[in-house]
Amino acid sequence: MRPGITIQHASLPERRSDLVRCDVAAVIGFVPRARWPEDAVEGDLVEIPLRRAGTLDEDPRRDLFDPVTRDAVRQFFQNGGALVRLVGVCVGDVEALRAPTGDDGPLVPLFQWLRNEEDLGLVAVPSASAWRCEVSRSGVVTSHADALWDDLLAHCRQVGNRFLVIDAPRGLHGDMLERWVGALRDRDPLSRAYGAVYYPWLMRGDHAAPPSGAIMGLVARLENERAPYGVAVPPANLPLHGFTHAEIELDWGDVGRLNDANINSFISQPGRGVVVWGARTLSRDPAWQFVNSRRVVGLVTEQLRRDNEWAVFEPNDRSLWKVLERDVNVRLQEFWEAGLISGGRSAPEFSVDCSENTNLPAAREAGIVNVEVTLRPVGTTERILIDLRLGSGAL
Repeated sequence: MRPGITIQHASLPERRSDLVRCDVAAVIGFVPRARWPEDAVEGDLVEIPLRRAGTLDEDPRRDLFDPVTRDAVRQFFQNGGALVRLVGVCVGDVEALRAPTGDDGPLVPLFQWLRNEEDLGLVAVPSASAWRCEVSRSGVVTSHADALWDDLLAHCRQVGNRFLVIDAPRGLHGDMLERWVGALRDRDPLSRAYGAVYYPWLMRGDHAAPPSGAIMGLVARLENERAPYGVAVPPANLPLHGFTHAEIELDWGDVGRLNDANINSFISQPGRGVVVWGARTLSRDPAWQFVNSRRVVGLVTEQLRRDNEWAVFEPNDRSLWKVLERDVNVRLQEFWEAGLISGGRSAPEFSVDCSENTNLPAAREAGIVNVEVTLRPVGTTERILIDLRLGSGAL
């Protein structure tokens, strides 16, 4: 080769990551001391990743789990789910789970495992809906699972791209159910957009089951059928498979009252079966009222985080800011074109700013880059008003 300068063309490194999955579910159960595996201690986990219901039937560890938890896994696949992680926590006394997790409780290993599983988008604890409820003399309704729900909702908020499906406690109906949900919504309001309550339990002949496994399967199926952005579709006005009727038959008046209380319910329709009729979160903030809006923002947040991890430890200067602003704009444009973000063809409702305005000297000296993103996620059509008028005048 002759001495001199040689020009070589090379492609730039790929900075964009794969699309975030939101359809992977976790079904959590509790293994009582009498069924612990050999040499297990309190807090140990038994994890079984599953891609079909038959795999659980073939696994000798299936008997560690209670029938309600196993049934939720079958519901998940029966309603179109593709991948679920069944996790059992070895507990000495379920009553101990009534207290918040803290730093040394039996659920600490579970939350560590959950934090390490980046692709989990859905979480449910079906057996907790059978735990006892109590009514105080002052009329306050509580469930023995309240601390568990609080901890899981706080975890979902911390992770950002995770959603908790809560089964209404079996035996709570009418005013008592609404009081329980109202109290649940008022505790730690900032985390309540990350979960939703479904009522009542559903029946398969004479067998009753909480609906969370089926709901997660439906959500996963919508995401996969309308890939890659099915997360924008509200999981409602769709039939559930594997059930004959609801444990409590509701009419449209009941459904309306429950919907106003942010309780997603089921109604039986001729020719359709048991239909999900509600897509509301537990949040009292109108901006986070709908399940699909919250999950869209969770997807966007996690996608942008993964896309831009490469920038950590890069020189904090204007060149970096321009690249980040451009990359984030490109990803959000992709989301807008797919229908995840609102806005007409000429006016998408999102903006990105990474400049001197967002990166003041104090932030730069602290090694921080701020990218300000504003967007409006797609919402849900909950009511349609048709104004039908009859008259003899010209239309």
